[in-house]
Amino acid sequence: MSLRPRGPTVALVDDLRDLLTRAAELAAAHRAGLADRPVARPADPAVLRAAFGGPLPAGPADPASVLEELARAAEPGLVATAGPRFFGFVIGGALPAATAADVLAAGWDQNGFNAVLSPAAAAAEEVAGAWLKELLGLPATASAGFVTGGQAANTVGLAAARHHVLAEAGWDVERDGLAGAPRVRVVASEERHATIDRALRLLGFGTRAVEPVRARPDGAIDVQDLERALGDRPQIVCLQAGNVNTGACDDLRTACELAHRHGAWVHVDGAFGLWAAANPGTAALLDGAELADSWACDGHKWLNVPYDSGFAFCAHPEVHAEAIAYRAAYLTGAGEVSGMGDLTLESSRRARGFAVWAALRELGRDGVAELVDRCCRLARRFAAALAAGGAEIANDVVLNQVLASFGDDARTDALVRAIQLDGTCWLGGTTWRGRRYLRISVSNWLTTEADVDRSAAAILRLAGR
Repeated sequence: MSLRPRGPTVALVDDLRDLLTRAAELAAAHRAGLADRPVARPADPAVLRAAFGGPLPAGPADPASVLEELARAAEPGLVATAGPRFFGFVIGGALPAATAADVLAAGWDQNGFNAVLSPAAAAAEEVAGAWLKELLGLPATASAGFVTGGQAANTVGLAAARHHVLAEAGWDVERDGLAGAPRVRVVASEERHATIDRALRLLGFGTRAVEPVRARPDGAIDVQDLERALGDRPQIVCLQAGNVNTGACDDLRTACELAHRHGAWVHVDGAFGLWAAANPGTAALLDGAELADSWACDGHKWLNVPYDSGFAFCAHPEVHAEAIAYRAAYLTGAGEVSGMGDLTLESSRRARGFAVWAALRELGRDGVAELVDRCCRLARRFAAALAAGGAEIANDVVLNQVLASFGDDARTDALVRAIQLDGTCWLGGTTWRGRRYLRISVSNWLTTEADVDRSAAAILRLAGR
């Protein structure tokens, strides 16, 4: 197929159909082999660069040849992150309907900035956003921006907070910036996620704006110390649903009520933990989440949709839009608050709402609940198997996170390296309370009891060396 349009349109369509069919075959073959291949294999960066590299060709190439070349070059460096035994980060593997919807979204090539550019993308996001709020127990009137992930969602939520608390103090931060503005206090747990600090840097607060609050032994915020830390307005309180190491959730009801009595904006980082609200067995951990002012959540974690997918929710849609939106004369259709470009940091962006809609439609309310519940049960099974083999489990497994140690820090880190080289499963190490641990996250819809048992057996075998 030539790079330039040529001949009858039918011929071009036939060529594109063959190309996309081949791409789907390659993708399906990769997915079909995930359960059997090593999760990760040693890859020589120089060899990978050489396969992709060389001088930029002067002329065009046949798209079918380019596709085959890409597949050959990438294969040695692909990690089975979408497979059932990848436990290294809180990420899932894309569901079948979500994967297919993402393929369609690429083929449709829709710009997700506003409803003028794609009425279909706008409708999909509006409906999926309403479904998400219902599942997560958030106010139906909240706004929902479809962003790239937890970092963008936290940044958007804190931008809305910045706008609100400074407007309350009589300062227009969008017009006048932060120079000379009233100082904003950001009250956050010592166990907050690093994306909170990065968002504060990007928004001009700086990390010195943080008034740290002690955490309980499980990693949740110490509400009594939160009361100590709260002061005069303007202030923002950052809470957490799902500690990245232990899975612990803050006492959201008590903390929200306390913060609001002090006139603070409350933002909840619920990148993966917010999904616990969708499962009756874990929903109590999220009691009071609906009282917050903004929330961050990921789709490519427990919902198992393709990258990149996250959600920024705000209880005050007008504040959300005032902090994020921009207007330009050429932007046809701009003017009213939209769930698309007015609520996200990107102008031109892919229509990621199609895959989210497809995942929710595939699973339904009961399917999401079952997925969350199953992952939590598998995490407890993982912890029990490792403990029976002599590991120290450092956390109460309340969600899908497990911390395991096999001795001193050096031995634990050596075991992490051995596990990654072995290929049976993949997990990483973390530091918790000054010690090194294996960190296990169970988030994939494909993971079974057999996968957990096989992985635990491999870890114990390697630990025995």
